Amino acid sequence: MIPLSVLDLAPIVEGGTAADALNNARDLARHAERLGYRRFWMAEHHSMPGIASAATSVALAHVGGGTSTIRIGAGGIMLPNHSPLQIAEQFGTLESLFPGRVDLGLGRAPGTDQAAAYALRRNLHSDAGQFPRDVVELMNYFEPPEPGQRVRAIPGEGLDIPIWILGSSLFGAQLAAQLGLPYAFASHFAPAQMEEAIHVYRTTFRPSARLERPYLMLGFNVFAAATDEEAELLATSLMQAFVNLRSGRPSPLPAPIAGYKEQLPSSHRAVLDQLMSCSAIGSFETVRRQTEAFVARTGADELMVTAQIFDHAARLCSFEIVAGLFRT
Repeated sequence: MIPLSVLDLAPIVEGGTAADALNNARDLARHAERLGYRRFWMAEHHSMPGIASAATSVALAHVGGGTSTIRIGAGGIMLPNHSPLQIAEQFGTLESLFPGRVDLGLGRAPGTDQAAAYALRRNLHSDAGQFPRDVVELMNYFEPPEPGQRVRAIPGEGLDIPIWILGSSLFGAQLAAQLGLPYAFASHFAPAQMEEAIHVYRTTFRPSARLERPYLMLGFNVFAAATDEEAELLATSLMQAFVNLRSGRPSPLPAPIAGYKEQLPSSHRAVLDQLMSCSAIGSFETVRRQTEAFVARTGADELMVTAQIFDHAARLCSFEIVAGLFRT
Protein backbone atom coordinates (compact mmCIF):
# COMPACT_ATOMS: atom_id res chain seq x y z
CA MET A 1 0.00 0.00 0.00
CA ILE A 2 1.83 3.14 1.18
CA PRO A 3 4.79 3.88 3.48
CA LEU A 4 4.24 3.75 7.22
CA SER A 5 5.96 5.92 9.80
CA VAL A 6 5.77 6.35 13.58
CA LEU A 7 4.85 9.38 15.66
CA ASP A 8 5.87 8.97 19.29
CA LEU A 9 5.22 11.39 22.15
CA ALA A 10 7.40 9.40 24.56
CA PRO A 11 4.40 8.83 26.83
CA ILE A 12 4.99 9.01 30.57
CA VAL A 13 2.60 6.48 32.05
CA GLU A 14 1.07 6.50 35.52
CA GLY A 15 3.77 5.26 37.90
CA GLY A 16 6.49 5.74 35.27
CA THR A 17 9.21 8.34 34.76
CA ALA A 18 10.47 10.51 31.92
CA ALA A 19 13.59 8.33 31.79
CA ASP A 20 11.40 5.26 31.27
CA ALA A 21 9.49 7.06 28.53
CA LEU A 22 12.60 8.14 26.63
CA ASN A 23 14.17 4.69 26.85
CA ASN A 24 10.89 3.16 25.64
CA ALA A 25 10.91 5.61 22.72
CA ARG A 26 14.37 4.44 21.74
CA ASP A 27 13.28 0.81 22.04
CA LEU A 28 10.20 1.49 19.91
CA ALA A 29 12.36 3.17 17.26
CA ARG A 30 14.60 0.10 17.07
CA HIS A 31 11.50 -2.08 16.78
CA ALA A 32 10.06 0.13 14.02
CA GLU A 33 13.36 0.05 12.17
CA ARG A 34 13.36 -3.76 12.17
CA LEU A 35 9.74 -3.79 10.95
CA GLY A 36 10.45 -1.50 8.00
CA TYR A 37 8.82 1.76 9.09
CA ARG A 38 10.18 4.74 7.16
CA ARG A 39 10.39 7.45 9.83
CA PHE A 40 10.32 7.89 13.59
CA TRP A 41 9.15 11.34 14.58
CA MET A 42 8.80 12.95 18.00
CA ALA A 43 6.70 15.98 18.90
CA GLU A 44 7.34 19.10 20.95
CA HIS A 45 4.93 19.57 23.85
CA HIS A 46 5.51 21.51 27.05
CA SER A 47 4.23 21.36 30.63
CA MET A 48 2.49 18.04 29.89
CA PRO A 49 2.82 15.41 32.66
CA GLY A 50 2.30 12.60 30.15
CA ILE A 51 4.79 13.62 27.43
CA ALA A 52 8.59 13.42 27.69
CA SER A 53 9.59 14.83 24.28
CA ALA A 54 9.68 18.54 25.18
CA ALA A 55 13.38 18.88 24.30
CA THR A 56 12.70 17.30 20.92
CA SER A 57 16.12 17.58 19.32
CA VAL A 58 17.76 16.08 22.43
CA ALA A 59 15.27 13.21 22.47
CA LEU A 60 15.93 12.59 18.77
CA ALA A 61 19.67 12.39 19.42
CA HIS A 62 18.93 9.66 21.98
CA VAL A 63 16.81 7.77 19.44
CA GLY A 64 19.25 8.32 16.60
CA GLY A 65 22.09 6.87 18.66
CA GLY A 66 20.14 3.65 19.12
CA THR A 67 19.16 3.18 15.47
CA SER A 68 20.99 3.03 12.17
CA THR A 69 18.65 3.33 9.15
CA ILE A 70 15.22 4.69 10.10
CA ARG A 71 14.72 8.40 9.47
CA ILE A 72 14.33 10.47 12.64
CA GLY A 73 12.59 13.78 12.83
CA ALA A 74 10.36 16.30 14.51
CA GLY A 75 6.64 16.12 14.09
CA GLY A 76 7.09 18.78 14.98
CA ILE A 77 9.11 21.66 16.22
CA MET A 78 6.79 24.50 17.28
CA LEU A 79 8.76 27.25 15.57
CA PRO A 80 7.22 30.25 17.38
CA ASN A 81 8.88 28.94 20.56
CA HIS A 82 12.37 29.24 19.02
CA SER A 83 14.56 31.36 16.83
CA PRO A 84 15.05 29.90 13.33
CA LEU A 85 18.84 30.00 13.84
CA GLN A 86 18.63 27.83 16.96
CA ILE A 87 16.57 25.20 15.16
CA ALA A 88 18.88 25.28 12.14
CA GLU A 89 21.84 24.63 14.44
CA GLN A 90 20.07 21.87 16.37
CA PHE A 91 18.92 19.99 13.30
CA GLY A 92 22.18 20.69 11.52
CA THR A 93 23.84 18.97 14.47
CA LEU A 94 21.46 16.00 14.20
CA GLU A 95 22.08 15.72 10.45
CA SER A 96 25.84 15.87 11.07
CA LEU A 97 25.54 13.03 13.60
CA PHE A 98 23.07 10.94 11.56
CA PRO A 99 23.65 11.93 7.91
CA GLY A 100 20.83 11.36 5.47
CA ARG A 101 18.35 10.42 8.20
CA VAL A 102 16.90 13.68 9.57
CA ASP A 103 13.53 15.34 8.87
CA LEU A 104 12.29 18.66 10.25
CA GLY A 105 8.55 19.21 10.60
CA LEU A 106 7.45 22.71 11.61
CA GLY A 107 4.26 23.85 13.32
CA ARG A 108 3.00 27.24 14.46
CA ALA A 109 1.08 26.18 17.60
CA PRO A 110 2.78 26.56 20.99
CA GLY A 111 2.42 22.89 21.93
CA THR A 112 1.15 23.93 25.35
CA ASP A 113 -1.19 26.32 27.15
CA GLN A 114 -0.92 30.12 27.39
CA ALA A 115 0.96 30.12 30.71
CA ALA A 116 3.67 27.74 29.49
CA ALA A 117 3.82 29.52 26.13
CA TYR A 118 4.57 32.76 27.98
CA ALA A 119 7.24 31.01 30.05
CA LEU A 120 8.83 29.79 26.81
CA ARG A 121 8.61 32.99 24.81
CA ARG A 122 8.17 35.85 27.34
CA ASN A 123 6.05 37.46 24.62
CA LEU A 124 2.75 36.24 23.20
CA HIS A 125 2.42 39.00 20.61
CA SER A 126 0.92 37.38 17.52
CA ASP A 127 1.88 38.35 13.98
CA ALA A 128 0.11 36.35 11.27
CA GLY A 129 3.06 36.76 8.95
CA GLN A 130 5.80 35.76 11.38
CA PHE A 131 5.54 31.98 11.04
CA PRO A 132 5.89 31.96 7.21
CA ARG A 133 8.81 34.40 7.48
CA ASP A 134 10.47 32.24 10.13
CA VAL A 135 10.06 29.11 7.96
CA VAL A 136 11.73 30.84 5.02
CA GLU A 137 14.52 32.19 7.26
CA LEU A 138 15.11 28.70 8.63
CA MET A 139 15.26 27.15 5.16
CA ASN A 140 17.77 29.81 4.11
CA TYR A 141 20.12 28.80 6.93
CA PHE A 142 20.44 25.37 5.28
CA GLU A 143 21.55 26.91 1.98
CA PRO A 144 25.27 27.25 1.15
CA PRO A 145 26.56 30.52 2.68
CA GLU A 146 26.72 33.66 0.59
CA PRO A 147 29.94 35.73 0.45
CA GLY A 148 30.01 38.10 3.39
CA GLN A 149 27.05 36.44 5.13
CA ARG A 150 27.28 37.49 8.78
CA VAL A 151 24.88 35.01 10.44
CA ARG A 152 25.46 31.36 9.62
CA ALA A 153 24.10 28.08 10.98
CA ILE A 154 27.09 25.91 11.86
CA PRO A 155 26.31 23.01 11.76
CA GLY A 156 23.47 23.46 9.31
CA GLU A 157 24.52 25.39 6.24
CA GLY A 158 24.73 23.36 3.05
CA LEU A 159 22.91 20.35 4.54
CA ASP A 160 19.98 18.68 2.80
CA ILE A 161 17.35 18.42 5.54
CA PRO A 162 13.78 17.88 4.31
CA ILE A 163 11.39 20.51 5.69
CA TRP A 164 7.73 19.63 6.32
CA ILE A 165 4.86 21.89 7.25
CA LEU A 166 2.54 20.50 9.92
CA GLY A 167 -1.00 21.57 10.57
CA SER A 168 -4.46 20.91 11.89
CA SER A 169 -6.20 23.70 9.97
CA LEU A 170 -6.16 25.31 6.53
CA PHE A 171 -3.27 27.66 7.37
CA GLY A 172 -0.61 24.95 7.22
CA ALA A 173 -2.09 23.50 4.04
CA GLN A 174 -1.93 26.89 2.34
CA LEU A 175 1.63 27.55 3.47
CA ALA A 176 2.91 24.10 2.47
CA ALA A 177 1.31 24.51 -0.96
CA GLN A 178 2.70 28.02 -1.43
CA LEU A 179 6.25 26.99 -0.48
CA GLY A 180 6.12 23.67 -2.35
CA LEU A 181 6.79 21.56 0.74
CA PRO A 182 5.45 18.21 1.97
CA TYR A 183 2.52 18.50 4.35
CA ALA A 184 1.61 16.48 7.44
CA PHE A 185 -1.90 16.89 8.83
CA ALA A 186 -2.66 16.11 12.49
CA SER A 187 -5.75 14.03 11.75
CA HIS A 188 -4.93 11.74 14.68
CA PHE A 189 -6.16 14.36 17.17
CA ALA A 190 -7.71 17.22 15.15
CA PRO A 191 -9.56 15.71 12.18
CA ALA A 192 -12.28 18.34 11.76
CA GLN A 193 -10.72 20.17 8.79
CA MET A 194 -8.77 17.25 7.33
CA GLU A 195 -10.65 16.85 4.05
CA GLU A 196 -10.77 20.57 3.34
CA ALA A 197 -7.06 20.94 4.15
CA ILE A 198 -6.20 18.07 1.82
CA HIS A 199 -8.16 19.73 -0.97
CA VAL A 200 -6.51 23.12 -0.41
CA TYR A 201 -3.03 21.62 -0.32
CA ARG A 202 -3.41 19.55 -3.46
CA THR A 203 -5.23 22.11 -5.58
CA THR A 204 -3.02 25.11 -4.75
CA PHE A 205 0.37 23.34 -4.60
CA ARG A 206 3.24 25.11 -6.38
CA PRO A 207 6.21 22.93 -7.40
CA SER A 208 9.52 23.96 -5.84
CA ALA A 209 13.17 22.97 -5.88
CA ARG A 210 12.40 20.80 -2.86
CA LEU A 211 9.27 19.04 -4.16
CA GLU A 212 7.78 18.59 -7.64
CA ARG A 213 4.28 17.45 -6.64
CA PRO A 214 2.18 17.39 -3.45
CA TYR A 215 3.13 14.85 -0.81
CA LEU A 216 0.66 14.28 2.00
CA MET A 217 1.20 12.43 5.25
CA LEU A 218 -1.70 11.91 7.66
CA GLY A 219 -1.63 11.13 11.36
CA PHE A 220 -3.55 7.96 12.23
CA ASN A 221 -4.23 6.34 15.61
CA VAL A 222 -3.90 2.55 15.60
CA PHE A 223 -4.61 0.24 18.49
CA ALA A 224 -4.05 -3.32 17.28
CA ALA A 225 -4.18 -6.49 19.35
CA ALA A 226 -5.12 -10.16 19.14
CA THR A 227 -8.83 -9.38 19.47
CA ASP A 228 -11.11 -6.41 18.92
CA GLU A 229 -11.96 -6.38 22.62
CA GLU A 230 -8.33 -6.22 23.69
CA ALA A 231 -7.60 -3.39 21.27
CA GLU A 232 -10.63 -1.43 22.44
CA LEU A 233 -9.37 -1.76 26.01
CA LEU A 234 -5.92 -0.46 25.02
CA ALA A 235 -7.52 2.60 23.40
CA THR A 236 -9.12 3.70 26.67
CA SER A 237 -5.78 5.06 27.90
CA LEU A 238 -5.75 7.65 25.11
CA MET A 239 -9.43 8.37 25.67
CA GLN A 240 -8.79 9.12 29.34
CA ALA A 241 -5.82 11.32 28.45
CA PHE A 242 -7.96 13.27 25.95
CA VAL A 243 -10.75 13.82 28.47
CA ASN A 244 -8.28 14.86 31.17
CA LEU A 245 -6.60 17.34 28.83
CA ARG A 246 -9.87 18.82 27.59
CA SER A 247 -11.00 19.16 31.22
CA GLY A 248 -7.88 21.15 32.12
CA ARG A 249 -6.30 18.26 34.01
CA PRO A 250 -3.42 16.96 31.86
CA SER A 251 -2.08 13.74 33.34
CA PRO A 252 0.35 10.90 32.81
CA LEU A 253 -1.02 8.28 30.42
CA PRO A 254 -3.55 6.30 32.50
CA ALA A 255 -3.91 2.54 32.68
CA PRO A 256 -6.76 1.20 30.53
CA ILE A 257 -10.22 0.89 32.04
CA ALA A 258 -12.75 -1.60 30.70
CA GLY A 259 -15.97 0.12 29.60
CA TYR A 260 -14.50 3.60 30.14
CA LYS A 261 -16.24 5.32 27.25
CA GLU A 262 -19.65 3.95 28.23
CA GLN A 263 -19.26 5.52 31.69
CA LEU A 264 -18.91 9.03 30.26
CA PRO A 265 -21.68 11.58 29.75
CA SER A 266 -22.91 11.83 26.16
CA SER A 267 -21.13 15.15 25.61
CA HIS A 268 -17.75 13.55 26.39
CA ARG A 269 -18.52 10.54 24.20
CA ALA A 270 -19.32 12.85 21.29
CA VAL A 271 -16.00 14.68 21.72
CA LEU A 272 -14.12 11.36 21.75
CA ASP A 273 -15.96 10.13 18.66
CA GLN A 274 -14.86 13.25 16.80
CA LEU A 275 -11.29 13.27 18.12
CA MET A 276 -10.74 9.59 17.30
CA SER A 277 -12.52 9.49 13.96
CA CYS A 278 -9.18 8.91 12.23
CA SER A 279 -8.32 5.69 14.04
CA ALA A 280 -8.18 1.94 13.57
CA ILE A 281 -8.95 -0.15 16.63
CA GLY A 282 -9.13 -3.93 16.63
CA SER A 283 -7.60 -7.21 15.55
CA PHE A 284 -5.49 -7.65 12.44
CA GLU A 285 -8.47 -7.94 10.08
CA THR A 286 -10.41 -5.11 11.69
CA VAL A 287 -7.41 -2.78 11.56
CA ARG A 288 -6.68 -3.79 7.98
CA ARG A 289 -10.23 -2.93 6.90
CA GLN A 290 -10.28 0.41 8.74
CA THR A 291 -6.82 1.44 7.56
CA GLU A 292 -7.51 0.58 3.92
CA ALA A 293 -10.76 2.54 4.06
CA PHE A 294 -8.95 5.60 5.49
CA VAL A 295 -6.25 5.49 2.81
CA ALA A 296 -8.85 5.05 0.06
CA ARG A 297 -10.89 7.98 1.36
CA THR A 298 -7.98 10.40 1.72
CA GLY A 299 -5.47 9.28 -0.90
CA ALA A 300 -2.69 9.75 1.67
CA ASP A 301 0.85 9.27 0.35
CA GLU A 302 2.06 8.10 3.76
CA LEU A 303 0.58 7.30 7.17
CA MET A 304 2.13 8.52 10.40
CA VAL A 305 0.94 5.91 12.88
CA THR A 306 0.69 6.78 16.55
CA ALA A 307 -0.37 4.67 19.53
CA GLN A 308 -0.60 6.00 23.07
CA ILE A 309 -0.66 2.59 24.75
CA PHE A 310 -0.03 2.18 28.49
CA ASP A 311 1.87 -1.12 28.37
CA HIS A 312 5.09 -0.89 26.37
CA ALA A 313 5.00 -4.54 25.28
CA ALA A 314 1.44 -4.09 24.01
CA ARG A 315 2.55 -0.99 22.12
CA LEU A 316 5.37 -2.90 20.41
CA CYS A 317 2.89 -5.63 19.50
CA SER A 318 0.46 -3.10 18.03
CA PHE A 319 3.10 -1.62 15.73
CA GLU A 320 4.13 -5.13 14.67
CA ILE A 321 0.54 -5.98 13.72
CA VAL A 322 0.26 -2.76 11.71
CA ALA A 323 3.50 -3.48 9.84
CA GLY A 324 2.07 -6.88 8.94
CA LEU A 325 -0.84 -5.23 7.14
CA PHE A 326 1.53 -3.96 4.50
CA ARG A 327 3.40 -7.22 4.00
CA THR A 328 0.33 -9.27 3.02
